[in-house]
Amino acid sequence: MSYLYLAAAILFEICGTTCMKLSEGFTRTLPSILIFVFYGISFVSFTIALKKIDVSVAYAIWAGIGVATISLIGFIGFNEPMPLIRIMFLALIIIGVVGLHLSTNIH
Repeated sequence: MSYLYLAAAILFEICGTTCMKLSEGFTRTLPSILIFVFYGISFVSFTIALKKIDVSVAYAIWAGIGVATISLIGFIGFNEPMPLIRIMFLALIIIGVVGLHLSTNIH
């Protein structure tokens, strides 16, 4: 169940970050309000997830998947560049997240 809360935290963090871009520097009302709504839900979900998941692993998963997904949203939705070097470093983030997750089964 904790991983479902973590997934919700990731989803709402991605929505909040996307709304940051859509708010155009807090000049658009609805996306500006949604930033706080989505981040609020994200932090509540993340806090509940931390009851059963190590904070280092949960934060790495939360941040890593968030960064990778936001990069894809930026590329697809906002026409941001995606050079090969950026793809390589995103792959390293994902490898790191998977490695941290796998390391929790070792202890």
